[in-house]
Amino acid sequence: MTEQPENPAIQGLRSRFLCTAEFEVAGGVFSIGQSPFGEQRIGYVTGGRFFGPRLAGRILPGGGNWSRAGRIATGAVGTFDARSVWQADDGALIHLTYPGRTLIPDDVRAEFADPAAPPVDPARYYLRIAPTFETASPELAWLNAVLAVGVGERTDFGVRHQLYEVL
Repeated sequence: MTEQPENPAIQGLRSRFLCTAEFEVAGGVFSIGQSPFGEQRIGYVTGGRFFGPRLAGRILPGGGNWSRAGRIATGAVGTFDARSVWQADDGALIHLTYPGRTLIPDDVRAEFADPAAPPVDPARYYLRIAPTFETASPELAWLNAVLAVGVGERTDFGVRHQLYEVL
C-alpha cells in the first residue's frame, strides 16, 4: 500500500449548511432509451424553492437533469448532468450546474421508481450532487467561489437536496 501524502487542506476539510433545495419535476423522469452509451433519461424542472440561513428564493422552471443509467453488481447507478436557474428573494438570478451520482440498490429500485409509492427512506439509497454557482449579483458574489455537495432524496414532488458549502 502506498502511503498518502499529508495535505493540511484536505485533513481539515469542513462544510457548512448552505440551503435546502426542493426541485419540482412534473411528469417525472422519462427515458429516451438504451443507446450504445447507456440509457439516457431526462427530467425537467418545473419549479421549486430553496431556503437556508444566507440564501432563499424560488427555483425557476426550465432547468433539467440529463442523466444516464447503468448497473453494477449491487444495483442501478446513474449520473447527473443538471442545470437550473434560481431567483433569490431579492430578484437576483443564480445559475447552477451540477454533476452527481446515484446508487439505487435492487431491493429498493421498484419502490424508488414508482411515483405513486410513498417516498423511500433516503438511508436506503445514495443520491449525491456537486453544484457550482454563477451570479452577477454583488450581494451574492460569494456564491461564485462556492463548491457545494448535496445529499438528495426522492420526494412526491421531485427531489430534495440538502446542500453544504465545502470550506
